[in-house]
Amino acid sequence: MARTVAQVIVDALEELQVKHVFGVVGDALNPFTDAIRRAETVEWVGCRHEEAAAFAAGAQSQLSGTIGVCMGTVGPGSIHLLNGLYDAAKSGTPVLAIAGQVPLADVGTDYFQEVDNDLLFRDVAVFRATITSPAQLPGLLEIAVRSAIGRGGVAVLTVPGDVGDQEVPDDRPARLSLTRPSSRPDDPALDEAAELINSADRVTLLVGRGARGARTETLALAERLGAPMVLTLKAKEGFEGDNPFEVGQTGLIGNPAAAWAMDHADALVLLGTDFPYRDWYPDGKKVVQVDTVAEHIGRRVPVDVALTADVGPTLRALMDRVEPSEDRSHLDGARERFATWQKAQHRLAAPDHDRGLVGKVRSALDNREHLVRPEALALAINEVAADDAVFTSDTGMATVWLSRFVRMHGKRRLMGSYNLGSMANAMPQALGAQFLDRDRQVVAFCGDGGLSMLLGDLITIRTHRLPVKIIVFDNRRLGMVKLEQEQVGLPEFGTELDNPDFAAVATALGITGIRVTHSGELIDGVNRAFSTPGPVLLDVLTNPEEIAVPAKPTVEQGWGFAIAKVKEMLRSPGETD
Repeated sequence: MARTVAQVIVDALEELQVKHVFGVVGDALNPFTDAIRRAETVEWVGCRHEEAAAFAAGAQSQLSGTIGVCMGTVGPGSIHLLNGLYDAAKSGTPVLAIAGQVPLADVGTDYFQEVDNDLLFRDVAVFRATITSPAQLPGLLEIAVRSAIGRGGVAVLTVPGDVGDQEVPDDRPARLSLTRPSSRPDDPALDEAAELINSADRVTLLVGRGARGARTETLALAERLGAPMVLTLKAKEGFEGDNPFEVGQTGLIGNPAAAWAMDHADALVLLGTDFPYRDWYPDGKKVVQVDTVAEHIGRRVPVDVALTADVGPTLRALMDRVEPSEDRSHLDGARERFATWQKAQHRLAAPDHDRGLVGKVRSALDNREHLVRPEALALAINEVAADDAVFTSDTGMATVWLSRFVRMHGKRRLMGSYNLGSMANAMPQALGAQFLDRDRQVVAFCGDGGLSMLLGDLITIRTHRLPVKIIVFDNRRLGMVKLEQEQVGLPEFGTELDNPDFAAVATALGITGIRVTHSGELIDGVNRAFSTPGPVLLDVLTNPEEIAVPAKPTVEQGWGFAIAKVKEMLRSPGETD
């Protein structure tokens, strides 16, 4: 029996073991949603916004290792996919987007809702094509899927409204098998890298997501060199648990120990990272970089030896070439500083911090309303969350607190918009993650600004009774923007949010809502949230004046904050400078 264009594509999704397709129904998608309705293993998830659908699909791709799938109908429906697709593209995870289009005969006539999808998705997609004839399948689908998986990106297939239900003449199954390549450098390049490393007295490793599949080899190299290991945010997952070399993150969300380890090294070895913040790379260091993507090499910091290859095979080949170091002073110095910083952070995050002498003095300056300190909230979540919990975090201060106080030990997973830096990603990514495994704990660290941006898809969580734990860092601010303004001496402006009671909103939607307004209520509120079955939204009023001190605070930043605070105190009501 001949199959339609839509049926061929849905059958291929089943072969790829795709479990969910996220989107908003619409006329051009009707053949696809009908095929999914009849499918045995693929479920249609109707979202309230296509952006949420694309975020959810990207999250599933990152967690499952297969391709994520989302759909948007003609014009605005497809346009709404863009932000979530950009996040997938920047995260290097494969997503297939099916985009609707006007009937074939009307393409190019400025028809109602017509948008040039091939132009629209040109920048975000590694492959894009419009199906103009059923005879193009299954070949065009095979190219799209292999492009997305092989290149770690987004593929977009546009389907005109009158093409999806046409029969495909070549009724053969799509051939979608694809083996990811693995490579190691040539011997001369390995010898050059080893020579540089052996000539250095103090080596520091900067480890990124690309090394997560080579944990054993990376730890072995750190042991051989006595090297402290600075982690990027994406390397928290996979390298924080049981790691005697870890010294945390660098950058604005980092700590002094990681900055010290970078600054006091003679040589830096970058493993699977494209850490983008140039100001946080120290000058005058010898640098070896290992990355599978050639254009990543040297674009952040000058590189002396470039190894364009996979981290695992590279380190296995490099290990015997590298001389073992008996000197542990560089590693010990970084680890001692890291332990000291961690203890200080935990004291700050204690729920009773503001009741002590130091806390009372500090709160008189920056927390007069005795609101919950966000550090305390993040640490409390860390202590009750499961060892295999999946965490998502909104861009901004929610990510700062997660990075400092949530440890990715055990089998915990972590996702966020850490390359695109979008708002509103945490809740829809958690939605996608929870669909994969309803029995696994999923925790979303949401900013109040991010949550309210895509608030409608709380209804999707309610509809499907997904047991997501949504934690709202409710400081009534766009907190990171506030911090950026004050850092350069500007008074806070345009960042204040007139929030509702998010717990009451959740309750109205049929989700358990819990609201915490003072530190004395925090532990009970967190315990209730995690012990309550089903979806829960925990709305915690956090201190908007909390400052995340960067790893290397400067005098200029200190003066900036001082000037900003003076301006804020002296500004007349309604004054806008």
